[in-house]
Amino acid sequence: MTREKTVKIAIFHDYFGAIGGGEKVVIAMAKILDADIITTDTDAVRKIDPSVRVISLGKTIKYPGLKQISATLKFYFCDFSKNYDLFIFSGNWAHYAAHRHHPNMWYCHILVPVMYEKGVPFISEKRFFGKKIFGVWKIIHSKIDIRSIRNIDHIIANSEHIKEKIGHYYHRDAEVIYPPLDVKKFFCKSYENFWLSVNRLYPEKHIELQIESFRKLPDESLVIVGGFAEGDHATLYAKKIQSDIPLNVRILGQVSESELINLYARCRGLICTSIDEPFGLTPLEAMASGKPVIAVDSGGFRETVTRDTGILVQPDVESIMNALQQVSKDPARYHDACIERAKKFDVAIFKEKIRTIVFKVLNER
Repeated sequence: MTREKTVKIAIFHDYFGAIGGGEKVVIAMAKILDADIITTDTDAVRKIDPSVRVISLGKTIKYPGLKQISATLKFYFCDFSKNYDLFIFSGNWAHYAAHRHHPNMWYCHILVPVMYEKGVPFISEKRFFGKKIFGVWKIIHSKIDIRSIRNIDHIIANSEHIKEKIGHYYHRDAEVIYPPLDVKKFFCKSYENFWLSVNRLYPEKHIELQIESFRKLPDESLVIVGGFAEGDHATLYAKKIQSDIPLNVRILGQVSESELINLYARCRGLICTSIDEPFGLTPLEAMASGKPVIAVDSGGFRETVTRDTGILVQPDVESIMNALQQVSKDPARYHDACIERAKKFDVAIFKEKIRTIVFKVLNER
């Protein structure tokens, strides 16, 4: 698909404040479809791939709640309807531009947990008035969100887990296209004496479980990679977990892609403690590096981690510790199965499927 064929595509994405799986998917789609990216904050986009074309609607307000509202308004009032032939929405706020941008489709990474799920960790920690204010926002925004989805022509889910949620909350069907993994980028160098954790420093990732598990296993080491975007709900949580970590745990923050690939190549394995993870690209990155994965038996992890590639555990310190001790005895034995599993999610498969649905949407119009 080239610009010579006059098919112009725009991908709307919430913001590039931190590097995560969603941001990697958007970059991959933009390169495959030769598309422009329309977003708000662009802080991290150049760290992923400086070659992509990016249009910014302006920066968001860097304060929890107001950041999301400001992003919603920027997308709702923008108008690129005469500039492109197809529009793709990625994230939770970008689809508010759907009412005037057709034909379109939404690649759904996650349904905003605070709007649809109960028992979200950081909400229960808010004080009385904070909970009341958030409760009002939740009621109003969830109704607006559901109304906005009616303007979506086609929905793509990043996993069967998210497809089920889309059917439950939006009463819409979705096609599953797993996020792309560029398998050839990764390699296995060794199995050194450290485990790796790759995730945003968000409360829903439950990184405290990792830290406490390694606190009780002083002979094991953990390296945590990931940051958080300014104005997100994670600020207090990130500061809290960094204030009390044992000597065998290091938090590196965000690193370059080459540094991350090198860490995957040398680590003993990957640990993931997110509960109800929508999909989770990092387990596949680890597998492509020949490394086993210990992940919580929940959400999208059930679609990637098998008994041949790692262990699914309960979200408690004891279960995690037992799995760490078991896998550490011989992590190399998982190597071949991990490589083969990763190949099933290669970018070539994503490329074929995303192009097929793009042509389908265009032909229907």
